[in-house]
Amino acid sequence: MAKLIYVYDPMCSWCWGYRETWLKLKAALGDKLAIEYKVGGLAPDSDEPMPKEMQQFLQQTWQRIEQQLGTPFNHEFWHTAQPRRSTYPACRAVLVARQHNKEHEMLLAIQKAYYLDAQNPSDISTLASLAEQIGLEKNAFINEIESERINSLLLAEINQARSLPIQGFPSLVLENKGLYAAVPVNYLDWQSTYQQILSHI
Repeated sequence: MAKLIYVYDPMCSWCWGYRETWLKLKAALGDKLAIEYKVGGLAPDSDEPMPKEMQQFLQQTWQRIEQQLGTPFNHEFWHTAQPRRSTYPACRAVLVARQHNKEHEMLLAIQKAYYLDAQNPSDISTLASLAEQIGLEKNAFINEIESERINSLLLAEINQARSLPIQGFPSLVLENKGLYAAVPVNYLDWQSTYQQILSHI
């Protein structure tokens, strides 16, 4: 059976912009192929404040996505939070949630917290609170997210993602009969992506 791999980062703003289109595509594909999520790891662990230039670049990116796709963002984040260029904690959070069959719930919780509620998913305290919201036990979650096992899983998955024919996040990769092919991401039109995938399986 062919497989579609969705490579994302929980704190990737274009992934947030693609969310609605991706969900429609995924629903349409149904049982026609297997779908696998992989985290790509946008930015490694850092306790340093995000440089001003990077903050300005990301603020402009949010505005561009808002204008092009109509995706909502809460720009208060840049005034009330302390941004760090660090997405690995959020990536570990979705891997912990995956162990409990709650990856999709955790991904949405992180995206809503970050983009709508102006919370910082680079902080373990934020992630632990979200874990509790989706029904995970908070202390157990903290132990897991800080474990070497989850960190090893993350590094292995990042390496796997980088070995695929991707260019940034989100990316779609079709695996069919052992061959991997990049599928262009159309942010507004899921049908064109759907037809393209069907023509290759």
